[in-house]
Amino acid sequence: MRKRVFAALAAAGAAALLVPAAAEAHGLVQRQQLPIPQWLFAWAAAAVLVISFFALAVLWPQPRLEKDNWRPINGGRAIVSLPAQIICGAIGVGLLVVTLLAGYLGSGTALDNWAPTFLLITFWVGMVFASIILGPIYRAFSPFRAIGRLLPSLNRPYPEKLGRWPAVVCLWFFTWIELVSGWGEAPATLVTAALGYTILTLAAQCYWGVETWSRRGEAFAVYFDMFARMGIWEVRDGSLGVRRPLGGLPRLDKAAGTVAFVTVMIGTVTFDGLSQGQLWKNLSADVVDALDGLGIGALTASKIAATFGLLLGVGLVAGFYRLGIEGARSVGGGMSFSRLEFGFIHTLVPIAAVYVAAHYLTFLVFEGQAIIYLSSDPFGQGWDLFGTVTSGIDYSIFPQEDTWYVQVAVVVVGHVAALMLAHDRALTMYGDAKLAVRSQYWMLGVMVGFTSLALWLLAQAG
Repeated sequence: MRKRVFAALAAAGAAALLVPAAAEAHGLVQRQQLPIPQWLFAWAAAAVLVISFFALAVLWPQPRLEKDNWRPINGGRAIVSLPAQIICGAIGVGLLVVTLLAGYLGSGTALDNWAPTFLLITFWVGMVFASIILGPIYRAFSPFRAIGRLLPSLNRPYPEKLGRWPAVVCLWFFTWIELVSGWGEAPATLVTAALGYTILTLAAQCYWGVETWSRRGEAFAVYFDMFARMGIWEVRDGSLGVRRPLGGLPRLDKAAGTVAFVTVMIGTVTFDGLSQGQLWKNLSADVVDALDGLGIGALTASKIAATFGLLLGVGLVAGFYRLGIEGARSVGGGMSFSRLEFGFIHTLVPIAAVYVAAHYLTFLVFEGQAIIYLSSDPFGQGWDLFGTVTSGIDYSIFPQEDTWYVQVAVVVVGHVAALMLAHDRALTMYGDAKLAVRSQYWMLGVMVGFTSLALWLLAQAG
């Protein structure tokens, strides 16, 4: 017992040591002057997780989050009624049409075009926060569901082995478009990809059915549903209801590809943070030089290097998670690797959420304001539909000197939530409080590792 406790503390301390050097090496002090050294943030974050872990071990002897406490709210049926669904679906279809037209008819410069701003900021980042706060809002406004429900469907049986793998591929490819391809700089190219995805999604819905494809293959539906499960809102039995926070995650079904999907959620953000730092710039420069020597152009070589980095980010997260699962399996209890791997994957969703929040919150708050003035003239025709075309970006609405504090707080809270979910699931799976706690020593080290990685990536971006 003492050896395992010492191992957990040692793992936490070792992981925390990753941050200080990186923070000082990559200019957080240049971004803002902090009253205390950056390394103290890392140690404090690790300490919070360790204290939370042992507090859970003492104060949380029975599963709580696994219990279903959903209840409908007054007016819940009206909120999700057919007329409401039609209105929301029409809005979603309208936004899709405007986005496609803006990409083709609007300015050829990404910063002056409505489509890239809406797709890559308002939709991609903003919908994450909206899903956590408001629940399954993407489902309500999805243009694909709205159109698909009007089309005939064969409703063929969906292969269980296929699971969520189509969503995994589509999610990774979307992040490749955003982070690697450079298509976001060419609005027409970006919306052509969006149009292609629309056609693919509608075809799949016509073959397997709208609801089946939304649960398994539609990348954005699966992605935003993961975050919506963290919130208190849930639609069930034709009514909107409430549940305890995080209560939707333990009921995440164990379809094939789910583990890969969640690791892609975290791994792609990991690469985005890494790619902004000097370490990656040095590594990628060496790769580009080597490929250039083989006759591959510099631009193509840089995209190859970035593609490899995107895969590496996902692999790093998968390796972290596998380490925690192998450690949990080593304590006994007769659990197979597969059962543990699927059993705990939902605990990483809060980590995915805080990675997005920590890295993109200021991006959404500042650059996201562009949608206000771009909406007045989405097609670049000189219009001023809403009288906002002359508005600009107000950088005073969020004090930049507080950014680091907010990021650290968000990272820590998210990882504590992940610990709570892991502890609760361990109590359910093992049925013995002591064995459940022992199984989580390795997971504690992994959570501290994820925390340290998040802070290190923020330092890279600083």
